[in-house]
Formats: sequence, structure tokens, C-alpha cells
Amino acid sequence: MNYDIIVEIRSLAGLADPEGLAIERALPSLGFDGVQGVHVGKVFRFSVEAPTETVARRTAEEMCERLLANPVIEAAEIRVVADSPGVPA
Repeated sequence: MNYDIIVEIRSLAGLADPEGLAIERALPSLGFDGVQGVHVGKVFRFSVEAPTETVARRTAEEMCERLLANPVIEAAEIRVVADSPGVPA
């Protein structure tokens, strides 16, 4: 069975996010006042063929541990969607 996986990578809480801070500081000059807490991250979307959702999730977790995220400074949130027509764009 194919499982669509969405992985969101974000900086760990309490760590500086210089890119998010730069965007937050630039927004008022573009007319967007009152925006706070901007954080920048990465999103990965892909499909995994696996016998169960548990196996698909574990595969995604291993991918995050070994390649997609740096566990020292980043956290990964994994969503698994079973039996869908394709990964959302």
C-alpha cells in the first residue's frame, strides 16, 4: 500500500531563527504590521510503499534521523495519509 508522507522540519524551541527574524522585521515595511513569531522551516512530501501505516511512519522517521533533519537543532513532525490519490502539492 502507498502512504503519502508530509514531514515538517522546524528549529527546536528556544533556538534562534535568523531567517524568520529577518522576515519578521521586513514585514512592517511591506505593510504587514502586527506579525510576530515568524519561523522558517522545510516541508518534504513523498510517498512510501509499505505494508502498514506503522512501517511507513517508521521509514519516514528513519529518513528524518539520517538525512532530512538535524536532531541537534531541528524537530520533525510527520503526518501519514493512507490510500490517497497522491501527495498534495
